[in-house]
Amino acid sequence: MIEVVSASPEETVALGRRLGAVVAAGDVFLLDGPFGAGKTHLVQGLAAGLGVEGAVTSPSFILANEYQGRLPLYHLDLFRLERLDAATLQTLEEYFYGDGVCAVEWPALLPAELRAGANELTFELTGEESRRITARLVAPRLAEALRHAAGA
Repeated sequence: MIEVVSASPEETVALGRRLGAVVAAGDVFLLDGPFGAGKTHLVQGLAAGLGVEGAVTSPSFILANEYQGRLPLYHLDLFRLERLDAATLQTLEEYFYGDGVCAVEWPALLPAELRAGANELTFELTGEESRRITARLVAPRLAEALRHAAGA
């Protein structure tokens, strides 16, 4: 487990950018935390690290946004779902096991088989702009990038 404190949205984007620079196809990030905790800022950084151009926004009303950088980035938001039906699960599997990087906000509904092997980041509000991010990162390259970005 790695714990990082971000003092601002810009720092959270920078953490994501560092991770995005070293992500590989098949990396999955589960982002959990309350509204306004910085989940989308981290995804904006992932996108920047992948070389995605243009605005990156939360897919709250459409389930998924897809972006093209050096790898595809699939940004999913499950907040509005009450359950996962078979069709939605099949779509999620395509994202999770596809050729890109997947970032999922509000992952609580995900079954164990989709959570297995995923990188988990939990965001806590610690001040008006500060956040504590606790990360369980599967790949050593991701852990090293986050430690380096945090100055540890």
